[in-house]
Amino acid sequence: MPMIDIYAVAGTFANTKQLAIDAANTVKTIEGVPDIPMFRKNTAAFVHELPKGTLANVEGDENYVRVQVLTNEGALDREKQLAVVEQLTKLVSTAAGDETLKERTWVLLSEAKEGGWGLWGHAHTNNELVVAARNEIAKLQSASS
Repeated sequence: MPMIDIYAVAGTFANTKQLAIDAANTVKTIEGVPDIPMFRKNTAAFVHELPKGTLANVEGDENYVRVQVLTNEGALDREKQLAVVEQLTKLVSTAAGDETLKERTWVLLSEAKEGGWGLWGHAHTNNELVVAARNEIAKLQSASS
């Protein structure tokens, strides 16, 4: 269940909520998890609008975006990593209405190690999350039959 953080100077995006929704859906889809409430409700993006003057490169330019994606360990193989970076970069530039932003968007990928994924007040291992997802799928299938 990915968590996505998007950092940019305030005013970069016209609709930050839609950007958050689209970023969360993009990563959830690429990750390939079942489309069940457990994953829809616990995959989220946070858009952090930084005040002007709090972001700069070496030359003082502040027209950059930083995206950090945190997933559970092993959720993204190399093909999925490439897709996440490509699609989030495009999503960010489209949301900003600035195609050149693709050249100034940094996407960082991180993995939570075993026991490091806190959800529902508990630090879960990957195996515990798999069991929880399977249980939810079984409940949904049972309820629909």
